[in-house]
Amino acid sequence: MASVLYRVGRFCFRRRWWVAAVWAALFLLIGVLGARSPAAPPNDFSMPGTEAQHAYDLLDQRFPDLNADGATARVVFKAEDGKVTDAANRQAVDKAVGELGKEPQVARVTDPYRTGTVSKDGTTAYAQVSYTVSGTEMSDEARGALLDTVRHADSARLDVEVGGNAVSSPGGGHSAEALGLLVAAVVLVITFGALLAAGLPLLTALLGVGLGIGGIKALSGVLGLGSTTSALATMIGLAVGIDYALFVVSRYRGELAAGRDRREAAAHAAGTAGSAVVFAGLTVVIALAGLCVVDIPVLTQMGLAAAGTVALAVLIAVTLVPALFGIAGRRVGPARDRRRRGAGGSAKPALGVRWARFVLRRPAALLLAGVAVLAVLAVPVTSLKLGLSGDESKPTSTTQRRAYDMVAEGFGPGYNGPLTVVVQPDGSAGGDAGAVAQRLAGSIRDVRDVAAVKPPVVSPSGDTAVLTVIPASAPGSAATTDLVHALRAPGLARDDHARVLVSGSTAMNVDVSQKLADALPPYLSLVVGLAFVLLIAVFRSVLVPLKAALGFLLSVAAGLGAVVAVFQWGWLSGPLGVAEPGPVMSIMPIFLIGVVFGLAMDYEVFLVTRMREAYVHGRSPREAVVAGFEHGARVVTAAALIMISVFAAFLGSDEQMIKTMGFGLAAAVAVDAFVVRMTLVPAVLALLGDRAWWLPRWMRRSVPDLDVEGARLTGPPERPADGPAPADAGGAQVTAPARNS
Repeated sequence: MASVLYRVGRFCFRRRWWVAAVWAALFLLIGVLGARSPAAPPNDFSMPGTEAQHAYDLLDQRFPDLNADGATARVVFKAEDGKVTDAANRQAVDKAVGELGKEPQVARVTDPYRTGTVSKDGTTAYAQVSYTVSGTEMSDEARGALLDTVRHADSARLDVEVGGNAVSSPGGGHSAEALGLLVAAVVLVITFGALLAAGLPLLTALLGVGLGIGGIKALSGVLGLGSTTSALATMIGLAVGIDYALFVVSRYRGELAAGRDRREAAAHAAGTAGSAVVFAGLTVVIALAGLCVVDIPVLTQMGLAAAGTVALAVLIAVTLVPALFGIAGRRVGPARDRRRRGAGGSAKPALGVRWARFVLRRPAALLLAGVAVLAVLAVPVTSLKLGLSGDESKPTSTTQRRAYDMVAEGFGPGYNGPLTVVVQPDGSAGGDAGAVAQRLAGSIRDVRDVAAVKPPVVSPSGDTAVLTVIPASAPGSAATTDLVHALRAPGLARDDHARVLVSGSTAMNVDVSQKLADALPPYLSLVVGLAFVLLIAVFRSVLVPLKAALGFLLSVAAGLGAVVAVFQWGWLSGPLGVAEPGPVMSIMPIFLIGVVFGLAMDYEVFLVTRMREAYVHGRSPREAVVAGFEHGARVVTAAALIMISVFAAFLGSDEQMIKTMGFGLAAAVAVDAFVVRMTLVPAVLALLGDRAWWLPRWMRRSVPDLDVEGARLTGPPERPADGPAPADAGGAQVTAPARNS
């Protein structure tokens, strides 16, 4: 592998203008195709295989006028003086309801006085607005008209708020990405000490993300990619794009400092660092493409789109970056020796070297301490509860949260998450769906945690009816989840001779959470298993990949534990802006596994390949660890700081899902980079010694020798095989013999 990429890097450096022109032409072509492509279709939020989705599909067939999957809004009126049934207040409510019915894309609006959605004390009422399109298809005009009507209806006598999925715009700003890029620029300048060298990773990362997003837009109509498919691709594309280019640029400047000419330095950087980039990228692609096993369309689209963007970042790092070295010429110089000088003028070891030697002096103690810290951080995972956030998780400053609280106070918490029960008579009950639904309603009223059951609505064909069941508990509570399972119990349907399907947003949340929880073990097995096999080929070792996998599991457990402590238990919820502690987002564990696995393997490959490189060139196991830290610690630290800053910037979002993901990723990356990779990895390798690089004889013949560390790019050894190991663990060219791996 190193030899192939060496030739690629050499070619790209020599034909630099041609290579740059090809990438520029590709960027322009993708940009033109993306601009001319039709708008992305709405996201497919269907959940195949769930009961709630089956019920939605049946409702679309039997009740086409209901628009079961259309956007909804709940406009809540609360009298500040008197009751909503007072003449003046009722006139204002009627006027608002009339205006809502005239707005674009509105299918129907309920009158609270006719439907009985007025609280018992008469102070609160709500109107339900149904739209002909889904929330992602709603126009800005329709959303703006809704908010304008609510704002005009609000007065000193009548407090008016609105909630529901018709209120939240699916689009988002780019302030978090901009802040992340700013932090990345600062860290890169500090790392390289040169503006041009720092700018190359940013430039190439932005190019890769631009190509990825343009490609997604160009293919959106052909492949049906939803409008938010590019969200994960942008986040991961920036992360790995900066990481990969950072590693290649750092290696190039190191080769220049070692005395190579620019063409050879670029070729060696592509052959060594480029090999690590290729295999690090493969692990990320495996993790993201593996999201297909969850069988949720929107996750599949996001995972594959992000995997494609990562592949682009790898190609750019091993082709365009060497070409840019040639274009930049002497403006990208060799790495500077920033080590402090002692009294005698000798350079003090770099911080990474000093830390590595500190770990090597007491590996067992630091290994136990690191594992203990991670275990403590992971303790909250034992009480993990999964769910999907709704308006209850939004800040109290939002109209959605205020509307939610007003309904809960005036009617009860269950009115914020009604259940839709679809009823069809079985063969023994005849075809009278209305009569069957009436009997079933009586049975449902006796079920624990049911607050009310609305009268059934029968389909035009007469063979299907719908019951609206109001839970007594909040939508995200364990009691409501138990109620969903109770309504789905076979005995209830059998006793009333009916086929019963439970749906609604609350039931869908229950199904999605269960589906994601069921998919977690096979997904984890898939990504860890495939990456384990890949890393065996990369490191030609069994124990190093095993250590990498176990370290990753510790990182994910600690990161998820921090999420539970903050977002479920409420620790530090005030400073971090968590409006309402509650269940952790259902998507969070599997998302955290996918993203953190990719980034963790990046750091593992970047750091440990330098150790193996030193080892196969004759260094002792302990010296190889020190050499790896001298070359890789600064780069991994910079990459981790950039990622932590980028992800932490999303804590400023008002969306609970984005806030949770940002915090979870920042915490997991911090733990993985500074505890696992910087502490546990050298401690374990020190304790294992030569055994760390052991590969069974039978596997040596079957596992391909990929030469990721570039052993074949270095001249023949000079020191005898039984000679002493060199005492210096610095970055100079060693003359020890290469080991036969």
